[in-house]
Amino acid sequence: MKNIFLLIFLSFFVVSVSAQYEYEPSKEHPYGQLNPDAFPQTGDYAPLIGVSECISESRAPDGSWNDEVQMLWKWKYIMNGMAVQDETLKADGLHSGSIRQFNADSSKWYVHYYSSVPASPTLSTWEGTKTDESKIVLYRRQAAPNGTDGYYRLTFYEITDESFKWIGEWVNLGETFSYPTWKISCEKKK
Repeated sequence: MKNIFLLIFLSFFVVSVSAQYEYEPSKEHPYGQLNPDAFPQTGDYAPLIGVSECISESRAPDGSWNDEVQMLWKWKYIMNGMAVQDETLKADGLHSGSIRQFNADSSKWYVHYYSSVPASPTLSTWEGTKTDESKIVLYRRQAAPNGTDGYYRLTFYEITDESFKWIGEWVNLGETFSYPTWKISCEKKK
């Protein structure tokens, strides 16, 4: 009798725990699922969820473009489908990632960035929104090398279910001048 009670209890516990975290990555949904109780904007990144093969290009100190680097960009829902996490795996060994959360009070995305080199005691944070043109644009205050005040702007654009592009660029405060420093072009694989 004790064994039957224990079996019933364990079955109930397993079902309730799995239902509690039903939007987490699983065998059926390896990249998680958007939680229907999440802010609708959490779906802004839905076309990127999965794995994409990408080409990354960054500026050299002399202003020219470095050689292209092959990259995998993995995206998944985390926190039971309430947020998004991404991770880059680059052929040059420089890896990075972000945790992306939408805040309804400010109507903005907050993106916390980390990388393998160098490991940082505090994470860089960008904030932004999805535009009417279906771009996701994020900003972080940053002076140019010459001291001019401005922002480092990150833009996801040309977003489809099959591909997307990304650009990182320094812009002045009025956004009348931009200097691209990093470009990524991706094609969805999974």
